[in-house]
Amino acid sequence: MQPEAEERRAHKRAVRQAFDRAAASYDAAAALQREVSARLADFVLAHAAGPTPRRILDGGCGTGHGQAALARLWPQAERIALDFAPAMLAHLPAGAAARLCGDLESLPLADASLDIVWSSLALQWCEPATALREIARVLMPGGRAWIATLGPETLWELRAAFAAVDDDRHVISFHPLTHWLESAAYAGLDCSAQDGSRVYAQATDLKRLLRDIKQIGAHRTGPGRRRKPLGRAAWSRLESAYERHRLPDGSLPASYDLILLCLEKPA
Repeated sequence: MQPEAEERRAHKRAVRQAFDRAAASYDAAAALQREVSARLADFVLAHAAGPTPRRILDGGCGTGHGQAALARLWPQAERIALDFAPAMLAHLPAGAAARLCGDLESLPLADASLDIVWSSLALQWCEPATALREIARVLMPGGRAWIATLGPETLWELRAAFAAVDDDRHVISFHPLTHWLESAAYAGLDCSAQDGSRVYAQATDLKRLLRDIKQIGAHRTGPGRRRKPLGRAAWSRLESAYERHRLPDGSLPASYDLILLCLEKPA
């Protein structure tokens, strides 16, 4: 196996383990996920058209925070909830959808078997070209993918603060919109709508902010991350550097660079 492929496999294992560990605490810390799901639902309402879908995939469903929105948007459709972390699937509401453990980069579904793919804050963990190619494969002609993912300015405050501490990679890097659009075109998907905005998580102090990031499984994993805990002096520098971002209401923000896409498979 090539080193790049083995590194990718190791990264995916680490991400799966992070979300499995986070499953029990996920809902309590997932206010941002619920906000993004609501924004994606509004995006659908603003741009949706065409026949009523019969079969929908919630790709990267987590604990099912998007299921209520899907039920409102397409109440008659059959829903499939997919996640590659088994512990997340175990927390889905009973009867919400058929559960399927699988990888967005290798979907365990037949060609042209879905009318809609909905994916809210999951595809940023994937290689865009691979995942979008799989989405194109399972969509029927004329089918659509409604996607909420993250751009490169996500957690920029944390990245800047850590730069005052050391040169390690503490913060995950995400792809820009241009990369998503190029990957969609390569997969044979047309972008019929797009939008971008900022969403903010907030906490009273930095420890709580970092804890919430970890509790939803979104902390840094894989090569380049710091493995030793910060010492007292380094933590003091980090807190001091982050303090400059404190808001007038007394809270500390963490920015999420939200990208919304509607991708269509040509009929």
